[in-house]
Amino acid sequence: MKVIHNLTGFWLLALVAALFTTGCSTVYYDTMEKLGYEKRDILVDRVEDARDAQSDAQETFRSSLARFQSVVDTPDTELKARYEEIRDAYEESQESAEEVRDRIESVEDVSEALFEEWEDELDLYESASLRRSSERQLRDTREQYEKLIGRMHKAESRMEPVLQAFEDQVLYLKHNLNAQAIGALESELGRIRSDVDALIRNMEASIAESEAFIRRFQNP
Repeated sequence: MKVIHNLTGFWLLALVAALFTTGCSTVYYDTMEKLGYEKRDILVDRVEDARDAQSDAQETFRSSLARFQSVVDTPDTELKARYEEIRDAYEESQESAEEVRDRIESVEDVSEALFEEWEDELDLYESASLRRSSERQLRDTREQYEKLIGRMHKAESRMEPVLQAFEDQVLYLKHNLNAQAIGALESELGRIRSDVDALIRNMEASIAESEAFIRRFQNP
């Protein structure tokens, strides 16, 4: 019986996940609530996922920058191998950026549902004092959320210039496997490094904001 129960739970969760990925957010949240997962719990989970995705992206972009830097000291005879390495670094950075974007979108999706539900339920209170207290909590939570999502989007916006610079270098090196290409890459590295540093700082601020938001929800 235990095996059957576990299998049933597995397929139910798989169905719920399928509903979410196909865009049926309302059905997804309603089903999760019946399973004991409130929107606030899902929001915290997704903020944690977004935080982790940004942390992983930091490391990916740092590693990619180091791989681009290594090309500068490469002899012409080894440029083809180095080209393949920085092409892989660029593709990995793209994947990390896409993961961050997806996680931010999922945070926005559940937060919209949560705040809409919270707003609607204010009208259900009989007690005026409890209603005012809940309304104040809603306002404070919304303010902190807006600060959080703003930080996330600021960090997200810093990824595109870095990705574009990486792509430019990959394309140039692809068609110019010689010392001239190395010189062009070296002249751009300072700007790329500056962009990566700005990206890392913004992600660190976003991660810190995520931690504060999570603490607030776990210890209201």
